[in-house]
Amino acid sequence: MRFFCLHTITKSSSASADKFLLRDILAKSLNLQTLSLREVSFLINLSGKDLWDEVFDTSRRVKEKVYGKRIVLFAPLYLSNECINDCLYCGFRIGNKKAKRKNLSIEEALEEASLLAGRGYKRLLLVTSEHPKLSGIDYLEKIISAIYENTDIRILHVNAAPMSVEDFKRLKASGAGVYQCFQETYHIPTYRTLHPSGPKSDYNWRLNVMDRAIEAGFEDIGMGVLLGLYDWKWDVWALIAHSNRLLRKYGFGPHTLSAPRLQPAEGSGFTGSKYAVSDDDFKKIVAIYRLSLPYAGIVITTREPAKLRDELFLTGASQVSAGSRTSPLGYLNDSDTAQFEIGDKRSLDEVMGAIANLGLVPSLCTACYREGRSGEKFRELAEGQAIKNLCRQNALLSLKEYVEDYASDKVRELLTKRLEEEAEKTGNGIFEKFKLIEQGKRDVHV
Repeated sequence: MRFFCLHTITKSSSASADKFLLRDILAKSLNLQTLSLREVSFLINLSGKDLWDEVFDTSRRVKEKVYGKRIVLFAPLYLSNECINDCLYCGFRIGNKKAKRKNLSIEEALEEASLLAGRGYKRLLLVTSEHPKLSGIDYLEKIISAIYENTDIRILHVNAAPMSVEDFKRLKASGAGVYQCFQETYHIPTYRTLHPSGPKSDYNWRLNVMDRAIEAGFEDIGMGVLLGLYDWKWDVWALIAHSNRLLRKYGFGPHTLSAPRLQPAEGSGFTGSKYAVSDDDFKKIVAIYRLSLPYAGIVITTREPAKLRDELFLTGASQVSAGSRTSPLGYLNDSDTAQFEIGDKRSLDEVMGAIANLGLVPSLCTACYREGRSGEKFRELAEGQAIKNLCRQNALLSLKEYVEDYASDKVRELLTKRLEEEAEKTGNGIFEKFKLIEQGKRDVHV
């Protein structure tokens, strides 16, 4: 097993030398080049408010250079909390004897998805715990088919336990977009302590999951670590090292990097962590992800409070969940035994309004997945700044549809104003496409 080694800045490094090196690194990121692991290490160990202010500003500029001002929104749909693992930090663990277990039927999953579609969502992340008999590939295929056939949801991503190549092929053939799986922590002793039993206790099986997914045909993969389980500097560096290995081997790395931060979970059995990540460090992590892999989407979930999320919208985040519930049947019944506590309780409508207030563009676009812009092709388009123009048009078209069909009276005026402001800069027949939407045409995209 190969252990990760964290490069550090030598104590002899001077402030002036750090500043020159930092500016070289930031210039490289602005040129949309992937950073080396030594450069990532430099950022991880950087100190000084003035230098970090430069990093945050560059992170914003890189994000806008790749994606423009759009922020994509989605919702998780939890299918099951029946689990055979005993992850000490999770409310779904088998050792939580007080948990109220629920495995959604096809009909219940469809009802939840229909409710979310009725609120305006177009992409969902299906989330399931690990129980091969109750929520394995047969179950996922049926759920995905039912949602596509009976709702207006346009793309389904999947966060599920690691699978064999054959099962991944079935998942891909079912129409799943991104396959998402987090290593949780790359620190092997900590991993083994926190995952004492169940299939998830096999570190290597989880570590190699993305190779199997890619072999099965997935070009869009989502990766991350659960920040706070171990020293964030180690785990952030290791995640980027893992991403860079995939990039070298396959021509693309993760489509998204998620930044979940450890939150309390009822019955988790994990009383706290000496590795808790502060808000200031969390902001640094998001910026490091953005600069290290400029083309990747950086995902911030509702684990974080509203005020902090709003800040991150401006400094590197490009995808966010909104209006989330983290328990099976949670949207219909606000049920018990959630996976973790939610920080940002705002609805989709409220988060879209907040994004617009910041001068950004809320987007419900799903076009790239369905137009074959994935994997290496997506990375090349992003690094060549071609994705930005597509993102702008599709963001506005999906926003126009939301305004017509779903927006509350309170938010509609604000969103309409943002539409008008951005459309004036866009061209490409955007106003003609708006008219098509006003006339009832849906799913207009480029």
